[in-house]
Amino acid sequence: MHGHGGYDSDFSDDEQGGGSSKKRKKTVEDELLLTKPFQKERHGKVAHKQVAADLLDREEARNRRFHLIAMDAYQRHTKFVNDYILYYGGKREDFKRLGENDKTDLDVIRENHRFLWNEEDEADMTWEKRLAKKYYDKLFKEYCIADLSRYKENKFGFRWRIEKEVISGKGQFFCGNKCCNEKEGLRSWEVNFGYTEHGEKRNALVKLSKTCSVDFFQIYLEFRTEKNVCTI
Repeated sequence: MHGHGGYDSDFSDDEQGGGSSKKRKKTVEDELLLTKPFQKERHGKVAHKQVAADLLDREEARNRRFHLIAMDAYQRHTKFVNDYILYYGGKREDFKRLGENDKTDLDVIRENHRFLWNEEDEADMTWEKRLAKKYYDKLFKEYCIADLSRYKENKFGFRWRIEKEVISGKGQFFCGNKCCNEKEGLRSWEVNFGYTEHGEKRNALVKLSKTCSVDFFQIYLEFRTEKNVCTI
């Protein structure tokens, strides 16, 4: 009964083998159809050590780039200096920056400021001059503020008004003298201002307001000169 009966078939193994081969072939064809053009091949074995090392280096570089972007300029500079000392040796004192020649934006503006800018001044513009010109463009150039504290030394100081003074009315609704806040009896004067700037003598017509308490026009006529004048 077991192996000798009439239930056995000589083609049973072939039929089972043929079915499994067809199924396997169909599975391979389905995988080929579902495989994307950019999809990498599957590794049947363990990846090589170099592949793992490359992936690790790529991940570390990504993390390092993320941390550098998150830093500000000073933190990034400090990190690079520390890395340089750690790798090449040395002392931090060798990288200490001397602050003797440091300049702020205000220092640059003072060095390159001009009472009036003309086409010749804008011919050769450096970044220092562009910074001073940008500050000059923000000034209100209708009325001037005058400094008469040193008029006995034959020195007058004129400058343009800033935004705060325009809002408060200084120089237009109040006295144009720097140290005076009178607002009664105001009169406007257009005077010739002679000044020396960057080694060059210049003249400009400026508009001033005055009060009755300080007769600026008489003072100006008495001490008017093109020498020893300055802007404030």
